[in-house]
Amino acid sequence: MNAHVPTDSLVEVTLERDGVAVLTMRDAAGKNAFGRAFVAALTGALEEVGRRTDVRVCVIAGLHEVFSAGGDREVLLGLADGTIAPYDLLLTRALLEVPVPTIAAMAGPAVGGGLVFGLACDMVVMARESRYGANFLDLGFTPGMGATRLVQFAFGEYVGAEMLFGGQYFRGEQLAGRGQINAVVPRAEVLARALDMAARIADKPRAALLLLKRALALPRRRAFEEARTVESMMHEVCFADPETVARIRTNYGPGQGG
Repeated sequence: MNAHVPTDSLVEVTLERDGVAVLTMRDAAGKNAFGRAFVAALTGALEEVGRRTDVRVCVIAGLHEVFSAGGDREVLLGLADGTIAPYDLLLTRALLEVPVPTIAAMAGPAVGGGLVFGLACDMVVMARESRYGANFLDLGFTPGMGATRLVQFAFGEYVGAEMLFGGQYFRGEQLAGRGQINAVVPRAEVLARALDMAARIADKPRAALLLLKRALALPRRRAFEEARTVESMMHEVCFADPETVARIRTNYGPGQGG
């Protein structure tokens, strides 16, 4: 029987079956972009999942229309103006530190930090029809949230470099077989596939799952910390560059789309 776990209205956590939690990002109006309120709600939900002893695996889902649009306008303008420090945005770390296995059900498109957030999960299911990209440079600044390591970790060095340098978007069907993604299926089947994977995990001993999760996640956690060090340095230089600031203001200033 499904059980609802009290969380913020922007993020919902349900217990779908014994040991399986589903965390769903539901900010349709904001396209699940990482504004301050949304990040606070999402971080709180991840911490709640981590505290629950009745959870053995967690599926991270978005909406069919969008998994996550990455950083929101207010945050990006704050970065450009120097009122928000890049190291304040540690959502990737919060996901990596969830003690149980995590599965990203990326039915909708995922862009920039939204893509990186999904790739921080232990397993990933993508949709054939949806587009995925790391468009940081298109917005005028170097990648963040661990993208410099996690994107290449998932898609390989060369496809990852094409994503990061060129800002290209790839449909899920183009990524099938080109990286380490667990499954690429029709959009309507993404959540079901993730739940099937979760069910196989949930019947394992919880103590053993926690130990194995810690061991298997260690390479990505190390990669993330290395990336954060380099990315923070790049951001300090990049956000002091007039061209970077001008491009962000052009893309995200008053009257511009998010």
